[in-house]
Amino acid sequence: MRDTYEETPRVELTASAADLLRRLHGAHGPLMFHQSGGCCDGSAPMCYPAGEFRTGAADVLLAELVVEGVEEPVAFWMSRSQFAVWSHTRLIVDVVEGRGSGFSLEAPEGVRFLIRSRLLDA
Repeated sequence: MRDTYEETPRVELTASAADLLRRLHGAHGPLMFHQSGGCCDGSAPMCYPAGEFRTGAADVLLAELVVEGVEEPVAFWMSRSQFAVWSHTRLIVDVVEGRGSGFSLEAPEGVRFLIRSRLLDA
């Protein structure tokens, strides 16, 4: 059973993030995100081939992102403890120049995914 937060859409993509996901999908196939909330780059969203990062009871599926030109939705998972901190925000996945230090698929592109956020309306 997957734990999905469905009350309100929690995650969205910028146009730049969607473009990068289309390129990564072309090179790697179906994709997923996981954001752990660990230190350093662990607090950034990491993009993996779908299923490569094992999720479990300590994770929450926040969204299945639809990306035009990508057949399968891109799952966005977050650690349950991190979600407790971010539960009042909408997460916006964006792309910025510079390399992160993680194993995320975009690292060789010279860019990295980044989360921007805004408070949810009450």
